[in-house]
Amino acid sequence: MSVGSAAPKPGNPGVRTGRTAGPGRGGSRFGRLLRSRAVLRLFARWVRRPLLPAVRLWRRNIQLRIVAGTLLMSLGVVLLLGFVVIVQVRNGLLEAKEKAAQSQAAGGFSAAQDRAATTPSAPGQQDGARTGVSVNWRSTLVEQLASGGQSAFNVVALSLDSGDTASRGARASGEVDPTTSIPADLRHNVAQGTGTFQKFSRIHYTNGKASEPGLVIGKRLNDADGDQYELYYLFPLSQEEDSLTLVKGTLATAGLFVVVLLGAIAWLMVRQVVTPVRMAAGIAERLSAGRLQERMKVTGEDDIARLGEAFNKMASNLQLKIQQLEELSRMQRRFVSDVSHELRTPLTTVRMAADVIHEARVDFDPITARSAELLGDQLDRFESLLSDLLEISRFDAGAAALEAEPIDLRQVVRRVIGGAEPLAERKGTRIVVLGDQQPVVAEADARRVERVLRNLVVNAVEHGEGRDVVVKLAAAGGAVAVAVRDYGVGLKPGEATRVFNRFWRADPARARTTGGTGLGLSIAVEDARLHGGWLQAWGEAGGGSQFRLTLPRTADEPLRGSPIPLEPEDSRRNREQAAAGRDRDRLAAVPPQSAGDRSALSVPPRLPEAPRATVDPTALPGSGARVVARAVTDGDGGGAGPATAGGNGHLEREDGTRGR
Repeated sequence: MSVGSAAPKPGNPGVRTGRTAGPGRGGSRFGRLLRSRAVLRLFARWVRRPLLPAVRLWRRNIQLRIVAGTLLMSLGVVLLLGFVVIVQVRNGLLEAKEKAAQSQAAGGFSAAQDRAATTPSAPGQQDGARTGVSVNWRSTLVEQLASGGQSAFNVVALSLDSGDTASRGARASGEVDPTTSIPADLRHNVAQGTGTFQKFSRIHYTNGKASEPGLVIGKRLNDADGDQYELYYLFPLSQEEDSLTLVKGTLATAGLFVVVLLGAIAWLMVRQVVTPVRMAAGIAERLSAGRLQERMKVTGEDDIARLGEAFNKMASNLQLKIQQLEELSRMQRRFVSDVSHELRTPLTTVRMAADVIHEARVDFDPITARSAELLGDQLDRFESLLSDLLEISRFDAGAAALEAEPIDLRQVVRRVIGGAEPLAERKGTRIVVLGDQQPVVAEADARRVERVLRNLVVNAVEHGEGRDVVVKLAAAGGAVAVAVRDYGVGLKPGEATRVFNRFWRADPARARTTGGTGLGLSIAVEDARLHGGWLQAWGEAGGGSQFRLTLPRTADEPLRGSPIPLEPEDSRRNREQAAAGRDRDRLAAVPPQSAGDRSALSVPPRLPEAPRATVDPTALPGSGARVVARAVTDGDGGGAGPATAGGNGHLEREDGTRGR
């Protein structure tokens, strides 16, 4: 017990101290690393900011890229050729100079050896007198040998650094500094060998003249007394250096001229190709803007001219087809409008007669009475269809007008829910409203907004399979939104591109219980577009769907986002839980549960995530949808919609075109 509870020794606190200080040191290092990365990012951003215009110009201008590439390749070729030419000229000059110098030095060495052989030594002289005679003889020899060079070369005579001859002085012509002009390794080779040795070096002078490159050729010889000495010929290479400098300057000037000339030629040639392409791009942009009369100017008979002719022919055919389609669409709209208006009068007469028959049905036999009821129901549906057709014709003709005024969407939602309550009771569906604690005010047309929400709520109740329908309201920034969520059959992949089409039904075999015309969502998306808003759909097969209406707070204010995510929060949460469950299943193998052991769920079942389907672009510019495919795994199908950033109080960004 005493051992287990003993405190650490005072003199050895390193273990506990190290454990507490270690994370602090690691944290400080981590903080310094984060700060250094932040500084690097700021520096990179600061450096990249002034380069962005140039990078943007480089990416967008093909002529600039071609000319710059031509200049760079031309510069590389000129530099390579210039290097090869300079090397060849330098080698040629040095080889010629080396041959001439070797010939001149060989003649001088031979003359010096002959002079030493023909000059008799004075007998009976002391060593000092003999040394003076030898030195004078070398001086005379250097002067005589250098006199034939006429500043083309200089001669240096040095004594060997061995024995008694080391005290004899050096003799040089042309005020050459022999100690620094003759390399030490060359002197060593001359002293050790018997042949002729040479090396390129720099020639230095004692009179302050600047040094210059040169070729030094040396040989060991014997003087008149039979003593050995070193004789060197120094050939300056200043003329060759000047010639090489002239060649370099000439090549640089010619190369620069060639590069500039090639750049100008490339610019002119590329301009002949790029100009028609730019013209075609501009005309294509104007054609896409609706100016169908634009055409390219065609000159010549080359490939560019053929391209221009083909482009003009395409534009003419496109204009003709568009005119035909516009005329056909105009005729169809007029036909629908005329027929709708013409049907109003006979429909009114039939309605009056049907009302009379319907009121007198108590006097009829059961079969006739039932026929009277069916007649009234179908006339109601006929009137609804006719009203929808008239509304569609107004949208097509551009005659729909918006009567915007500040309204509280909570009141509109309450009226819509009140009208849908009878249908919800028959279906066994409960309608839940969220987010109605605070006012949700926007400038909108109350009649059109109510029509949109009524259509969404009725569809949710009818397709909700008896489960709850959630209506959510939210406002943030400059936008307000209403989302209608159901847990019914949902939407299959590809249905989002057709859900807002006219007369489209998800399941043609499915019986209608509310007498819809198939134009409700088409009119709803037109109403949303008339407000400058979005009407978008999300769904997953078997997991329900959600339709979201987003409107600007102020009329004519552009939308930048929606305060409600397009994908419901419960779907995102269930997808995350399903992903976590799959991770746990990988760690531990769980035996499959039999169907008899499964308890019934009291809430709409949430299914594991399935692979995402490719999102097709929406058919109408004012609508958008995201639909997720439902895969079948282990007997339970499931799917989850794609995650959409956003939440209550925050705008959800929309990527892509308006309404997506």
